[in-house]
Amino acid sequence: MLEFKTEKLTDRVTRIFAFSTELAYLVEGDEKAALLDTGSGLGSLKECVERLTDKPLVVLLTHGHVDHAMGADEFGEVYMNRKDDYIFAEHGDMAFRKEGLNILAPGLKVGDGDMIPTADVGRFHDMKGGDSFDLGGVTVEVYDCPGHTRGSVVFLIPEERSVLLGDACNYFTFMFGGYSTTITEYEKSLQTLSKALAGRFDTVYLSHGGGNAHKEMIEDVIAVCEDIKNGNTDDVPFEFGGEKGIIAKAILPGGQRADGRKGNIVYNKTRI
Repeated sequence: MLEFKTEKLTDRVTRIFAFSTELAYLVEGDEKAALLDTGSGLGSLKECVERLTDKPLVVLLTHGHVDHAMGADEFGEVYMNRKDDYIFAEHGDMAFRKEGLNILAPGLKVGDGDMIPTADVGRFHDMKGGDSFDLGGVTVEVYDCPGHTRGSVVFLIPEERSVLLGDACNYFTFMFGGYSTTITEYEKSLQTLSKALAGRFDTVYLSHGGGNAHKEMIEDVIAVCEDIKNGNTDDVPFEFGGEKGIIAKAILPGGQRADGRKGNIVYNKTRI
């Protein structure tokens, strides 16, 4: 049986470690709770959440990719930006999901009973920038950030002065797939996001890796967008899941940038 590990970050926020490197977050208010992402749909995330809180729960998805949204079927009230419906439908195919596990979690022993069925995306509620979820004493605010996918969103928890960037902006942002915007569009999204969030957060959460990022993450990735547009890149070949891209800034074996700076993008030269 697959067991989720959890980490209490604050009195209100708990990080949940799933099985394909992805992270989910539980935000608990005085009256309700919100689950931010549901992972790859391996193991019963619902059972894990019920051990953490008995409050009414709403599920908010950062985007529709296989490693963030496939546990949604266990939950009743689910929100996602409808622009990612088609991605969810493609990634929800069970063959696609199993292939993804072979890439992201090689060697993980998974039985048929461990795979949560794919949810009917038609029952999801639409969610977009400007939406807000009052949990009682703590709020989750939604900000659009099209780029990684066109329906990607970012969550601000103002009372905690924390923001979940998810996959929308991180140390190795995937921008090379057909589901992504151009780099120019992405940079505009980040600039709008940076302005909207200015002075409102101190802590940055991510959906992979260690889960925490430096406060200037958005500005650093904006700088990488500028470097890509100006041709100031190292252009290291990259392949993932059969798709090829280019890493903008050269990296060391551990994934950090070779020049010591932070933030990176995998992009496609035909989509700048």
